Amino acid sequence: MSKLRDIIKRITKPILKFGLDLYYRKPRSYKYQGIQVLVHPEVFPPHLTLSTKILLDFIAELDLSKKSFLELGCGSGIISLFARSKKATVTASDINKTALEYLKKASEENNLEVDCVYSNLFENLQNKYFDFILINPPYYPKKPKNIKEQAWFCGDDFQYFKKLFNQLPLYINKKNQTYMILSEDCEFKTISEIASVNKLNLKTVFETSKMGEKNTIYQITTT
Repeated sequence: MSKLRDIIKRITKPILKFGLDLYYRKPRSYKYQGIQVLVHPEVFPPHLTLSTKILLDFIAELDLSKKSFLELGCGSGIISLFARSKKATVTASDINKTALEYLKKASEENNLEVDCVYSNLFENLQNKYFDFILINPPYYPKKPKNIKEQAWFCGDDFQYFKKLFNQLPLYINKKNQTYMILSEDCEFKTISEIASVNKLNLKTVFETSKMGEKNTIYQITTT
């Protein structure tokens, strides 16, 4: 089945890419449970991808009231705004300044206060504590050419994960929870090996298959 899926993906990828490029030539709105954001073309799109909706549905079941919540690499910020609507104190970080500018506007328009922080992973979040950390990472092993591609590509040597997993142990303890979503399209063996080197464990907490693609949410813990 996986081989057939790979063949179908190779055939349809150019068509899908053309369609995505055409669709995202201008900002597009995205809505979840009454919260609406405007997504700039240079920002990771939640509309036609699966991971954002899966994470939104996942945190809908979490008790976030009066908890500190970090969306690391927030993109459109819809997850951060939804977490705030669930009474969490929210920090949304990203290296894409356009994403943060649009999120600040959406925060005001939805009357949901979110602290937007420009940060490459945890660089500008040092000495902060979070009850929940949520990560929707880039996982394709290719060097990104620009800020937009950094939402998709983790570097040709998985530099994103090497840096992330090197920093994460400082922010994880037995009392807080860190979650990350990955598609079956990623090279999970390599990613899990990088985690292991940094004494981190990826534990499956949720799996779902939609549109022929399996996505898994992992809880990241220290070993």
